[in-house]
Amino acid sequence: MTSTAASEEAPLVLIVDDDAEVRTAISELMLSVGIDSTCYGSTRELLESPLLDRAGCLVLDVRMPGSSGLDLQQHLAAAGISKPIVFLTGHGDIPMSVQAMKAGAVDFLTKPVRDQTLLDAVVAGVERDVAERASARIIQQHVERFATLTPREGQVMREVARGRLNKQIAYDLGITEITVKLHRSNVMRKMQAASVGELIRAWEKLPVALRENGVA
Repeated sequence: MTSTAASEEAPLVLIVDDDAEVRTAISELMLSVGIDSTCYGSTRELLESPLLDRAGCLVLDVRMPGSSGLDLQQHLAAAGISKPIVFLTGHGDIPMSVQAMKAGAVDFLTKPVRDQTLLDAVVAGVERDVAERASARIIQQHVERFATLTPREGQVMREVARGRLNKQIAYDLGITEITVKLHRSNVMRKMQAASVGELIRAWEKLPVALRENGVA
């Protein structure tokens, strides 16, 4: 399954806890409100799962045999995986929760947790992941369109985004104003921008390396 196909499926909550009863209880809670979920008894099982790429969030026990929940959070971050995490712990302390939240966790909840509190955190995590994936798809579209520009068109787009006038761009690039207008028209068409404002927003969403060097 491709990542695009995975992201278009219904969000999935991945539950990781070494206590089978806890896994079952959380899974049944998710099912009761129509949220798909699947369970793992360890972080190793999760990392071996093809479902990790699916849109959704993690409900993760902090303390487990072997790799802990915090270890997993660090591992995913290092791998560039920004899946939202809701931590659950029966032994949580303030330094641990601060570490988890600073690293981007949605919430850090102590067992036993109220059903509604857990559901609220999970919904917030799912909504964050869906929004981030949608934003990433838009950025990828802009990157792919930018790749169709010629080097000169890329220069013109950069100058337009800086607010430069056609005559200023022509002077800076050593070309005629008519040529600038032609390049600008091509840029608008290729970037599928209906206005200069849209073009500027597309430029601002491009990765910094692409804007500065013209390379991804």
